[in-house]
Amino acid sequence: MVTTTEIGLLILALALLFGAYRIVNTIKPLIINAIVGVIVLIVANVAGLGVAISAVAVLVCAVGGLPGAVLVILLSVLDIAFAGTVAPLA
Repeated sequence: MVTTTEIGLLILALALLFGAYRIVNTIKPLIINAIVGVIVLIVANVAGLGVAISAVAVLVCAVGGLPGAVLVILLSVLDIAFAGTVAPLA
């Protein structure tokens, strides 16, 4: 025989599962956007744009995603902020 405690625990477990599912679906686009922003920052650094990869630049790219990465690259190219030192090869 099923008791009311078991039914209550089942309802609580289902509510927690549904809540976790909603949270993951809400956060998933933000995580993808952050990963894309950091990848664009790394590609810009490898391409030789002189972007200094610092904790602040990575944080801006992680929070802002692709627009944040474009902002960091633009500020670096204009020598306003995030400008890294580019050493000559010869």
